[in-house]
Amino acid sequence: MDILKDIQAKKLPKHLAIIMDGNGRWAKQKGMLRTFGHENGTKSVKNVVEASAELGVEHLTLYAFSTENWNRPKLEVQTLMKLLISSLKKEIKTMQDNNIKLSAIGNLQTLPKKVYKELFDVIDATKHNKRMTLTLALSYGSREELLNTVKEISIKVKNNIISPEKIDESIINEHLYTRNLPDVDLLIRTSGEKRISNFLLWQIAYAELYFTSTLWPDFTKQHLYEAIIEYQKRERRFGKTSEQLS
Repeated sequence: MDILKDIQAKKLPKHLAIIMDGNGRWAKQKGMLRTFGHENGTKSVKNVVEASAELGVEHLTLYAFSTENWNRPKLEVQTLMKLLISSLKKEIKTMQDNNIKLSAIGNLQTLPKKVYKELFDVIDATKHNKRMTLTLALSYGSREELLNTVKEISIKVKNNIISPEKIDESIINEHLYTRNLPDVDLLIRTSGEKRISNFLLWQIAYAELYFTSTLWPDFTKQHLYEAIIEYQKRERRFGKTSEQLS
């Protein structure tokens, strides 16, 4: 059965976000080091990026490396950074061929210099692409993002650039890392864990949450299609009643 026929093009999530979890457990199940899981997880990234663009998703945000991940074993962090560089170099042609624009959010200044340079080389090379925006959350933590936002707005209030009574949701949105992105419609987390892990806490206020026990290296286009079909079955009320929507 072709599952694609069950997906309604007019009801696609405009902004899809994914917590890519389970690489370490996947490797452990196979008696391998965690780094082996991360290496195989890059195949799932490629599949999901291509499938999202093919479907017509406008924005895809992937939780690639959190602020907390810096506390992992040094070898694992080094491997993740090397994988990031090699993946960016390898996939730039795919992004160009598929008209995909790369973006990044997070405390990017904390990335190693080589990673930072490669990242922004690809961001610059793809900046005119319009089919889909792929955003990598790197050295990202939502609480840190919100804290920085409060500080920036406070400084502007102090300097009489913004008056306190003018502060609303739009002002906050303008100071977030995601200022150029719409709110998240669908958040997927793999590996069976049912938590948000400090990811886009403000932006997922009304997102539909989808949890799957599939470990990230096993996550295929088929799994993505299943998540989107489930999303399209849900009624998104945004605080209203079903009767008001109808």
